[in-house]
Amino acid sequence: MPIDSEIRGGVLLVTNNDPATRNAIGLDAFDGLAAAVAQANDRPDIGAVVITGAGGFFCSGGDINGLRQRVGADDAGRREGIDKLHAMIRILRECPKPVIAAIEGGAAGAGVSLALACDLIIAARDAYFSVAYVKIGLTPDGGATAFLSQSLPRQLVAELCLTGNRVGVDRFHHFGVVNQLTEPGEALPAALQAASGLSHGPARAITRIKELTHLGQTNSLEEQLDCEAGRMSASLADAEAREGTSAFLEKRPPDFTKLRGS
Repeated sequence: MPIDSEIRGGVLLVTNNDPATRNAIGLDAFDGLAAAVAQANDRPDIGAVVITGAGGFFCSGGDINGLRQRVGADDAGRREGIDKLHAMIRILRECPKPVIAAIEGGAAGAGVSLALACDLIIAARDAYFSVAYVKIGLTPDGGATAFLSQSLPRQLVAELCLTGNRVGVDRFHHFGVVNQLTEPGEALPAALQAASGLSHGPARAITRIKELTHLGQTNSLEEQLDCEAGRMSASLADAEAREGTSAFLEKRPPDFTKLRGS
């Protein structure tokens, strides 16, 4: 399945491009998505990443034919696809740049995990999520139960995972899981606009903020205070802070892009 990527300004746009299957993902797609997002890690010209699906649908989940072939395989055969999916999820979570999901139509199965692994989600208001594994006798993977349990009431997580039914993104927006709702067809433009704004921000400070938001989900207060102190100290020593504070005092917009790679 093709994974397309292009750079628009300072934004890496990654498109899951198999409309015939509503952008189902299999072993090749896991590798392709991981490789595409990994481009952003060490490239100073990329300040943010947007992930979307072609043909008006984000991702219909794992490739059913591939899953069917692994039914009854030995443990190594069964784990191959799971391990590749999880490697992709880790790369998304560990990407030092902000990653935004632009969702049209819907996200199902592993597509839900793909969306939830992103830092921000922008979705068309008629889109839905479906943790559909149970409908084919499977259990969730890709971190779906972890991401959902961190942000939603237990009963809603149970509804999603036990029934596999479609749940409108408006419910996720209510709980803050979806950051912005758009009219149908407008999710990608809105995501690109948001990503462009982030791509002009202080790249190293943004990376530190991403780290803190991840650590804050599991750290105790004392642990998080120590983490915040270390990253604040590093930020104060950074040229980004000199530019930001000088711009504020001089009443001008800061130019953080000139500091990329410095």
